[in-house]
Amino acid sequence: MLILERSCAAIARRFSIRMASTKYSYEDAVQKLNTLQSNKSTIQQIRKDLKSGKKCTNLEDMENYLLRTGITLPMLDKLSVIHVAGTKGKGSTSAMCESILRAHGFRTGFYSSPHLVAVRERVRLCGTPIHEHMFAQYFHEVYEALYNTQRFKDDMPKYFAFLTVLAFHVFLREKVDVAVVEVGIGGIVDYTNVLRKVPIVGITSLGLDHTSILGNTLAEIAAAKAGIMKPNCEAYTVNQSPEAMRVLEKVATDVKCSLKIVPEYNSYSFQNGLRHDIALEAYQMNASLAVQLAHAWMRVARENKTNHRQETNGNEIINGNSNTDLNKATSIDNGLVQTLTKETVIGLRDCKWPGRFHVIHTDSADFYLDGAHTKESIEICAEWFEQNNRCRDKVLIFSATGDRDAEVLLSPLQKINFRAVYFVIPTAYKYTSKQNDNFSILENDELLQRCKNHANIWKKNYNNTTTHIMECVSEVIMHLDTENCDISVLITGSLHLVGASLAIIDPNLCLI
Repeated sequence: MLILERSCAAIARRFSIRMASTKYSYEDAVQKLNTLQSNKSTIQQIRKDLKSGKKCTNLEDMENYLLRTGITLPMLDKLSVIHVAGTKGKGSTSAMCESILRAHGFRTGFYSSPHLVAVRERVRLCGTPIHEHMFAQYFHEVYEALYNTQRFKDDMPKYFAFLTVLAFHVFLREKVDVAVVEVGIGGIVDYTNVLRKVPIVGITSLGLDHTSILGNTLAEIAAAKAGIMKPNCEAYTVNQSPEAMRVLEKVATDVKCSLKIVPEYNSYSFQNGLRHDIALEAYQMNASLAVQLAHAWMRVARENKTNHRQETNGNEIINGNSNTDLNKATSIDNGLVQTLTKETVIGLRDCKWPGRFHVIHTDSADFYLDGAHTKESIEICAEWFEQNNRCRDKVLIFSATGDRDAEVLLSPLQKINFRAVYFVIPTAYKYTSKQNDNFSILENDELLQRCKNHANIWKKNYNNTTTHIMECVSEVIMHLDTENCDISVLITGSLHLVGASLAIIDPNLCLI
């Protein structure tokens, strides 16, 4: 093993030297990355293999990819991680958790998916997407290491797997104190679950999603999500349905890790009179989970520092703000934080997570964007829109991707009195190059047919609305502009749609 680690370190040093002396193009990196997207036949084969009971090799594949780029699992063990899975709210929970830790003075990494406008959003350092130059450098280091060690043609990781390898490289090399890692799909066989030593695990609200891959019942989905629990880790979750909670509790018992249900957000007390009220109930639940995850990690890190037994990347695991007293503060009941410190409140208050309950006011329209794509999250989205939109004239822009049941997603939206509904391919412009961050491998004919199917579902159940089918979001925006009136526009059903819309309305993600 020592020889293997030395070999991996030599690979890393060799590519690091090349990286420092070579100028790389971000556009070239994105173009190469887009060649790694799974095609339709690959996705269908994955689903077929799962149904037939064929063993999934995601974790073995990821270990191999990491090894080919100079990272062994013992090296990865040195990365201190908070791992977050779930159906609804795992992105916002992870973002709030990272923001809290950053407010306490820690150097953070954050890996999430999907991105909205630029792929760099998936890998963040200290709350900011890595710069184009850094992305290009690390991308080419990892890509060349993998490309040059292929055993057969196309022996390369697919899109998400590659970005996972890239994120781990960035976090290890940039010596973060803690990395918040959001699961992609599921948990137990998700590529991020190659992590073996995870002190803190979070599981957000569970519901039916990705059923063709994860299962058709809440119990099956809970089992997949609970797969990120590790022996001796601390797991936290929100109130779940009895069916899902039974599974989480059983898995926690089997792997010998603790499992705690976080308190209601409104039950917290606040230090120094600084408080942060959250109006949206779904966000309250996610915020409470984020609080417990962040404080659990800080407590574990503090204990490790005291014992002088654990280091991360050669540095002591605690590098936080010296003004933060982690030993005071927080009254703890049954291992759960009850009082929020000033830094914690600031972290919650200053967290920016575009594309979720996101409002942009323009001269011609108010845009309400939410990437809801499950039955439960769409219901919350519809309620949020009705409570907050300021115009009587309402328009819906909708798209659903993957294997999601559009009829189920559209049902809550049909209770809103929309004047017009646009079913659109979730891309900003009709034609995109392979250098575009949101390049799609799917054929437009297939995507357009999906839009037509959604329109038919809407008409069947709610025929009083004018419906339009369009090939890109820019066409919709232009059509709205020609109407020359103040309107409230709800954009939902897919994060890809929200990202395509933001690429036109707010490409720099500054209006949040």
